[in-house]
Amino acid sequence: MITDRAPSPPATDALPRRPLPIIRANLRVTLIANAVTYGLFLVGFALGLLFPELTRAQAAGLEQDGTGELVRSLISSPWLFALTILGVNVLRLSLATIVLPSMIVPFAGIALFLWWVLTTGITLVPGVEIGWVALIPHSLTVVIELQAYILLALGAYLLGRSWLLPSTVGAHNRRQGYLRGLGQLGWLSLPALALLVVGAIWEAFSLAYLVHPLATWLL
Repeated sequence: MITDRAPSPPATDALPRRPLPIIRANLRVTLIANAVTYGLFLVGFALGLLFPELTRAQAAGLEQDGTGELVRSLISSPWLFALTILGVNVLRLSLATIVLPSMIVPFAGIALFLWWVLTTGITLVPGVEIGWVALIPHSLTVVIELQAYILLALGAYLLGRSWLLPSTVGAHNRRQGYLRGLGQLGWLSLPALALLVVGAIWEAFSLAYLVHPLATWLL
């Protein structure tokens, strides 16, 4: 049938609108982000082992800002402890470190996140025997929470890319690219939040109920 209607343009602006399709569409970037994040964490941990004064300085900073005292006061109340951990991880690390800076300056949150990963690796080097015992269950906490932050960093990358290169998301200008990138970041924030909830509960309950039995058995 002959028609004078112009053919529809290809759907170049069709973007994945669910977390898993977004991750699959950016699988190479996701794998690189995982390798860089966990690799940098191990570099920080190695630096803490080689230069114990770095770990002591990080521990002193945690005591000075009240983090150490807060942990000790809440560890006997695991649900409150978990809620506090979740609040810190969502507000200070997710929003203030990764998301909000990336909404103002492209990729800024990624740089801040990588610096945090390095210093966290240094901080987590145990200084006493029971600290090595605590690191056994806490290693799972590290894996879970870093995975959440990697998703947010991926979202920050997609936001920055679509902001600076709107054509990568089929946008006609940077404003439209920014909004589409922000939408992808929003979708990735959902599984990131779920992982942070799981990580906070595991961290609180493992420190409250697993470290002492493990220490009794291993030390």
